[in-house]
Amino acid sequence: MPLPKIDVPTYEIVLPISNKKIKFRPFLVKEQRNLLMAVESQDASSVYNSIRDVLVNCTLSEIDIDSLPIIDIEFFFINLRAKSVGEVVESKYRCNNEVNGKECGNLMENKINLMDMKVDMNGNISPEIKLTDSITMKLKYPQFLMVKDSLNYDDANELTFNMVAQSIEYIFDGEQYYYGHESSLEEKIDFIESLNQEQFLKVEEFFNNLPRLKETVNITCNKCGFPHKINVEGLESFFE
Repeated sequence: MPLPKIDVPTYEIVLPISNKKIKFRPFLVKEQRNLLMAVESQDASSVYNSIRDVLVNCTLSEIDIDSLPIIDIEFFFINLRAKSVGEVVESKYRCNNEVNGKECGNLMENKINLMDMKVDMNGNISPEIKLTDSITMKLKYPQFLMVKDSLNYDDANELTFNMVAQSIEYIFDGEQYYYGHESSLEEKIDFIESLNQEQFLKVEEFFNNLPRLKETVNITCNKCGFPHKINVEGLESFFE
């Protein structure tokens, strides 16, 4: 006689950047174990592949995970983790307050509710960048697939130019649109390298002010009494 099958609940969320609705199921024990093994290995490629596998397996909607903005992926994963393991994560922070010339060093325990994590759009810069009086470039938010591509670069400058090039949605010269998907990576990198410093600073400003998934933790050290305000961002703290 076959063993009984356990019904798995399903959930829906709307992604904050693409506004796409995703239906998903919680990840299973085997999937969580594989993810934790990848994190413990400290191999960036294994972590990326494990996160991607979990998201693909748990997504019940027809959607291309690789093409989603990275911030959408973080928001999705946080919600997936909350529904799979629990909404509350216990974290520890080291008190760096100086007491009598020495760092306090006390480990402060704190609980974070993942449902309190919000997408911070403050300082978000327009993706349309006016390079000259006649030339405008529109950028798109970096996609999840770029995380995998970034693992192939050891040089930070090369990684930056590659990421910017892949994020070009179009270039408009006042008469014609040149779409990023119709140009080769080499052509787009050549274009980026042809910018002057002032123009490239506008591009950097866009990437430096991308939306972020964050929560502010207010915690007081129970040893020295120093109040801390800690910004929690990204996925690193939520793989327990």
